[in-house]
Amino acid sequence: MGPIHVRFAILMHEAAHRLLFSKKALNDWVGTWLIASPAFVPLSVYRRGHMAHHREEFGPHEPDIAFYSGYPSRPRDLGRRLFRDAIGISGYKNLRTLVQAAFKASSRKIALPIIGVQLALFAGLWLASGAWWAYPLLWLAPWMTQWRVLNRLRAIAEHGGMGASDDRRAATHHVKQHWLARACFVPYCTGWHLAHHVDMAIPWRNLPKFNDRLEAAGYITPAITFKNYPALWRALTAER
Repeated sequence: MGPIHVRFAILMHEAAHRLLFSKKALNDWVGTWLIASPAFVPLSVYRRGHMAHHREEFGPHEPDIAFYSGYPSRPRDLGRRLFRDAIGISGYKNLRTLVQAAFKASSRKIALPIIGVQLALFAGLWLASGAWWAYPLLWLAPWMTQWRVLNRLRAIAEHGGMGASDDRRAATHHVKQHWLARACFVPYCTGWHLAHHVDMAIPWRNLPKFNDRLEAAGYITPAITFKNYPALWRALTAER
């Protein structure tokens, strides 16, 4: 289920860019109710933060700086972060924040629809399977554990160890894509992340072709290309 949550997250990302459907209303409705809310995310809030990320990676309004900073790191530092993700500590913090938001007047309108969708999933899975534990075991637990690990590995592969720059190649990694990585944590062509940052208006399905054009033009070179994700993770955890 971890890779399934990854797919929800990446489709939500497409909806945030309004690239999921050409009609804005349909894009936002599907993105909000069928993708983002099941993934525990308020689409409108995510969109604002993500657009700030695209305007200036590592800028003052970078929403994911906690994922990207601190690299290169020691292998045990990354191991400790992944362990906290794997046993649910990171997920618990996010879930607690969502529940707390439901009791605050300033954030109730954002949190309650997400909680409502989760309760509907709980009831729907219970009715469909006859097992009350289907939702907590097959949906909530993987979101709190497996997805956290995969999301961190993807995030640091995108921008870990990089820095603010007008040159997108200095702010975003480029990694050769392989079927196993695409199946596990970079589906829907999201692994062509440098191409996405060069032009964020290109739909996911066209990113491989756009990436090929960037390589043919000499913008993306072998010198900045990692042969696979393990090679990049090793570089980000190399002892100094």
